Amino acid sequence: METIVFGGGCFWCTEAVFKSLKGVTSVEPGYSGGTLQNPTYEQVCTGTTGHAEVTKIIFDPKIISSKELLTVFFATHDPTTLNRQGNDIGTQYRSVVFYTTQEQKDTAHKLIAEIDTSTSGDRVTTEVVPLDVFYPAEDYHKDYFQKNPDRAYCQIIINPKLEKVQKEFARLLKSNDENNQN
Repeated sequence: METIVFGGGCFWCTEAVFKSLKGVTSVEPGYSGGTLQNPTYEQVCTGTTGHAEVTKIIFDPKIISSKELLTVFFATHDPTTLNRQGNDIGTQYRSVVFYTTQEQKDTAHKLIAEIDTSTSGDRVTTEVVPLDVFYPAEDYHKDYFQKNPDRAYCQIIINPKLEKVQKEFARLLKSNDENNQN
């Protein structure tokens, strides 16, 4: 098993996206990249802790590769906006990859270079840094989309991301049986 941590805006979105992928055995929202030990959601929201809202993903590289995870990550958020995803603004919403292996680091840099040369738009601002400490988010953030599918945020922000994953990455999706086990 391997671990990789993504920050791509609100962790409710990234959690919902990555829970749907086969080979992913655990997805947990939390905080990483800052200086405050054991931060709370309220503290991270101030933008003063240095932490980003992140999602820790544990996966089986025999089933899904870090390249596939990184490809989904870059496709399901805007990696070209500095410290912002949609209406979420601040360093806590920055695009960041916290890697745990050299392969993850190299793959992230390679994909960023490919994105930068394949588009005529803005350059990728995603940070690629080693994972130091991951702090789990409060329990009420876990499985947020699954517990609150009818909330406006879930309908307006998360559902379109899930639809994109279902359309563009259907081969990576868990079967209904696998989803019911999680």
